Amino acid sequence: MLQAFYIITLPLVLLAIDYYILQGLHAAFRKRPFTRKRWFAIIYWFSSIFLITIMMLSIYGNLSVGARGAFLFLFFITLLFKIFYALFIIIDDIRRAIKRIIKRRQKRLEPTQPTSDDWFFEEIPRSDFLMKAGILAGAVPLYLLKHNMSKGIYDYQVKNVKLYLPNLPKAFDGLRVGQISDIHSGSFHSVHNMRGGVDLLMQQKADMIFFTGDLVNSRTEEVNRVVDVFKKVRAPLGVYSILGNHDYGDYGNWPTPAAKEKNMQDMYQAHKNLGWDLLIDEHRRIKIDGQELGVLGIGNWGELSRFPKYGKMEKAVAGTDDLPVKLLLSHDPSHWRAEVIPKYPQIDVMFSGHTHGMQFGVRTNDFQWSPIEYVYQEWAGLYREKHQQIYVNVGYGFLGYPGRIGILPEITIFELKAATDPNYKI
Repeated sequence: MLQAFYIITLPLVLLAIDYYILQGLHAAFRKRPFTRKRWFAIIYWFSSIFLITIMMLSIYGNLSVGARGAFLFLFFITLLFKIFYALFIIIDDIRRAIKRIIKRRQKRLEPTQPTSDDWFFEEIPRSDFLMKAGILAGAVPLYLLKHNMSKGIYDYQVKNVKLYLPNLPKAFDGLRVGQISDIHSGSFHSVHNMRGGVDLLMQQKADMIFFTGDLVNSRTEEVNRVVDVFKKVRAPLGVYSILGNHDYGDYGNWPTPAAKEKNMQDMYQAHKNLGWDLLIDEHRRIKIDGQELGVLGIGNWGELSRFPKYGKMEKAVAGTDDLPVKLLLSHDPSHWRAEVIPKYPQIDVMFSGHTHGMQFGVRTNDFQWSPIEYVYQEWAGLYREKHQQIYVNVGYGFLGYPGRIGILPEITIFELKAATDPNYKI
């Protein structure tokens, strides 16, 4: 019922905002009245309806995640301009209202003037200055976004997270676990700059490191140019990796099935060349002072649209019943609610990537937002459902547009704590 309410009212509200914006455009170009031409009205309202339609389809429709991300990015970039411009229109409306009030008080002080209140409804023209300043104000953030978005792709951020696990063996209390995800080595245009993230990761002195998928964009050969960089990713208890949806060659064009299979074999070898322990529907027992925990890894498993379900959880969990804590590496966070929570309550924490935080949004210690949250319920950071947790890393690299705005590349460092989270209330 609530969803139906939003489907009806949200487009109406957005259309009303667009009508409001149009009045400002009429005033801004009063001396050049092309905004009142029929062709302009057709283009304006077609664009408005198109953007609203793709936004609604992205939220409520069954589009691929790639299309949803692109459409939502386009919608919210346009909305950003409208918000800034609308603020100036509102300021001008306040100015006009004040001017009407002043005129009304002046009329009351002049009893010889006509007593009719028709003057109050006279059109007070909008300020040309404010309307044109509003257009400039709306354009400035768009320019700054475009100018600065490429700088964000190498601005690596370390996120420190405490993971409370009541069943954690005492030998692992205080263990530091690093996570990186979504390298997308085929997207980088500066191998030198991407080294900074690896150096930063190594400075954290993690005891164990997870890589949660998407080493490449479409072909294994993309990783060749960065092997020397990521071979430096090492940890005393090992580096454990999994495959993401881009690592299977499904997005490449292959002349024969054999060529695609060769690409897959090359991917397995690439992880060996990096010195990483690739987990494909299997687990490893990590031992310290005779105590153990389990690290499980599966192939890509995505609930949404075209993403494959290669992973087989039943194989990964086999033989792990005796392990007091199980840490799962699974690339796509939609796997958590779709399969892990309902079928595998023994999984304590799942580590994912995949979303990139759409490489666009706002993320602070106390607040985060991105259009991708309309696609994924868990898209960045730590989430909990009763005793189970998931952490979604927003990625090391980038894909699609060559930039990051607000959602910066991430290196996560977890400190495992053998205790109950003091901030969590059941």
